[in-house]
Amino acid sequence: MKTNLFLFSLVFSFISLSAEIVPHQLFCDHAVLQRDTEVPVWGTADPGDEITVTIAGQTHETQVKGDGRWQVELSPIPAGGPYVLAISDGTTLVQVADILFGEVWLCSGQSNMEWLLRGNVIPMINAEAEAARATDPRFRYFHVTRKVSHVPQHSLEGTWVRCNPESAMGFGGVAFFFGRYLLENLDVPIGIINSSWGGTAAESWTRREVLKEFPELAEGVARSEVLSRVKDFDGFLEAQFAEWYELKDPGSRGATWSIRDLHTSDWEPITLPEAWENAGHPDFDGVAWFRKHFDLPSGLVGNDPSLLRLGVLDYYDTVWVNGILVGSGEGISARREYAIPGGMLKEKGNVVAVRILDGGNLGGFRDKEAPLDIVRERDMAVLADLKGEWKCQFTYEMETGEKLPPNILNSPHQMGALYNGMITPLLPYAMRGVAWYQGESNARRAKRYRDLFPAMIADWRAQWGIGDFPFLYVQIAPYVNQLPEIREAQLMTLERSPNTAMVVTTDVGNPNDIHPLNKGPVGERLGLAARALAYGEAIEYSGPIYSGWEVAGDKAIVSFDHTGGALVVPGGRLRGFTMAGADGVFHPAEAVIEGKTVVVTAGEVKEPRAVRYGWSNTPEVNLFNDRGLPASPFRTDVD
Repeated sequence: MKTNLFLFSLVFSFISLSAEIVPHQLFCDHAVLQRDTEVPVWGTADPGDEITVTIAGQTHETQVKGDGRWQVELSPIPAGGPYVLAISDGTTLVQVADILFGEVWLCSGQSNMEWLLRGNVIPMINAEAEAARATDPRFRYFHVTRKVSHVPQHSLEGTWVRCNPESAMGFGGVAFFFGRYLLENLDVPIGIINSSWGGTAAESWTRREVLKEFPELAEGVARSEVLSRVKDFDGFLEAQFAEWYELKDPGSRGATWSIRDLHTSDWEPITLPEAWENAGHPDFDGVAWFRKHFDLPSGLVGNDPSLLRLGVLDYYDTVWVNGILVGSGEGISARREYAIPGGMLKEKGNVVAVRILDGGNLGGFRDKEAPLDIVRERDMAVLADLKGEWKCQFTYEMETGEKLPPNILNSPHQMGALYNGMITPLLPYAMRGVAWYQGESNARRAKRYRDLFPAMIADWRAQWGIGDFPFLYVQIAPYVNQLPEIREAQLMTLERSPNTAMVVTTDVGNPNDIHPLNKGPVGERLGLAARALAYGEAIEYSGPIYSGWEVAGDKAIVSFDHTGGALVVPGGRLRGFTMAGADGVFHPAEAVIEGKTVVVTAGEVKEPRAVRYGWSNTPEVNLFNDRGLPASPFRTDVD
């Protein structure tokens, strides 16, 4: 026993000492560092300590600053490894194992970049087979855990994972295919950092100081600045919700409907548990109150704590017992259980009051299988079965398009909130470039995106301080609710942002699914663009891009860049072209390839004034170059 205690003491001592030197989370076992360039390595330690960093025959020394941070710059190291990264303050030694030098890329954006190879619901096309051949451990992946912040963060959560058939299924699909393509074509270690969040707009990923250049964003930017100074987040959020309820909901004003003694004879009966949209209130979004009176069996009343079990509530709930608040929650992923202190329940005349706010789901008590009762905490004996008839009152119906009260502190939709939480912690990690798949959430604000997206790109480059690194991005795929203007804004970014490339996806989308499952070509086309922009290969990496047009009588002659060896039409005649004359009415047009141009005519148009290609939410188009890359939709009449 003495030996065990002694060993325990040694281990505890080592842990305590080693905790004084903490490399940044990106520098953990299996990390990939950027080859052939200076590589910052940083972390924290006790202020004033002398830190020595050793790897691959290099040794670098620095002193910890007063804020506890330290950083060194590694000299360029070629592709290879594995190495051990050793960090010491003269007393404590921290070692990070299995470090490789290769190519590092940051993948970011919204759900189509976040979507896993195995699929959040349905696996991607050929996922199992593709993962099965992912056996090269030189391909590694770091998933940045979701984080909202109103001030810049320096730390993050995540680990480097070596790729194998099992781990690959947890990689983002686009990032997986992109990284594997690079591995196969470059034959060096590949590190992919995926920092993405579904449903988010570019404003969330852009630094707040950049957003100040957009007057229409002033209100959101000001709110974000206020939040950056909030200390009591819980109290602030509670006050925001209370203000919203008092404004919208009659039951939340003054003496609220949570009180024990409330006249409810005119309330509607409802049998619970049941979602309210399945119980006579279809399509209702808003606030509803539910109350249940109950007595306890004689002899069971005491001072024992108990537990109120309500199942899954949809979506925001606030719960009172005998007029006393016992809890609140949100979401449809967890069952609600709220503690009732001893002495709160009476033998007769108890009441549970539940206020629920829902803004788009089924609403209410949606978990029909879960217990709906009160149990004694020490032995789970049922004190009251609450299933059956309740009374309800629907108080406030939300207007079409109205937003829920904002969960502003934890919302990824606040200005700069993801830049602060998920991008700044990556700075200044050495990398080759960025692959970006985002825009769906900006589709209704496409004109702003024309300026916002290039501004975001420029600022990311400025913050990294490594020049105009390659920035590759995916044009939004055809989908019934995605307007063509967002693709146009992305197309315009090619001219406004140097060293960028755009992947067109008109041939691999799904008009009925915003998350098309054919992600292989997307990742591989990003890889093709990387070979050209980042690695200087003289290859065609883009589909045809509209470059200009001229009129010859009743014909429009359209020119393109990135035609490769030739323009081609798989499957016969060209589709997707329309043309308009002076009246501005667009008509379906005939289009034929002549050399590296397309000649467009329409019987109804004698004097062409504008030509469009693929100008719809779900374009049906088939113009390619001979490298198999599709042409981007465009219009000549850009407003």
